Amino acid sequence: MSPTTVPSMEPVDLEDRKQLRGAFGTFPTGVTVLAVGGDCPRGMTANSFTSVSLSPPLVLVCVGKDALMHGSLERSQTFSVSVLDAGQEAVARHFADPSRPVGAGQFDTVGWQPGPKSGAPLIAGAVAHLECAKKKLYEGGDHTIFLGEVLSAVRWPLREALLFTGGRFRRFAPEHGEGQVT
Repeated sequence: MSPTTVPSMEPVDLEDRKQLRGAFGTFPTGVTVLAVGGDCPRGMTANSFTSVSLSPPLVLVCVGKDALMHGSLERSQTFSVSVLDAGQEAVARHFADPSRPVGAGQFDTVGWQPGPKSGAPLIAGAVAHLECAKKKLYEGGDHTIFLGEVLSAVRWPLREALLFTGGRFRRFAPEHGEGQVT
């Protein structure tokens, strides 16, 4: 491409939720399952998750105010985050499906165990598990930003995370020469 060649652009109407979601969706994210334990455990696929601070260890997740998980998180003092593996697209789709069962039954189709610190479900086969204590809530338009302090964390460094961008699940492409025997 020459310096004078500019790719065509598409203006985004900020009032059009589909167009705005498309613009936001150009940023690749990891995919997690956010969960709370207790008498009525709940899980939800979330890609609006990020680390905030190393000292103290803080993370945040944004949850729509109309999501069932919103009320569950408001009531719970702890939550877990399972960072999904590249092979767990079906798990991500399951916890994004609003027709899945409520309560413990929604975990029947996936391997999981209760977190030792939070009691919240941790999804088997994930790249990492974080257990968090809810610290603060912040207003974020039609979402609430839940800030959590990490109580425990484990990771499996040889696993590869599932990605989401452009409305599709993706995997990392191997780097040039990666995996080649020389």
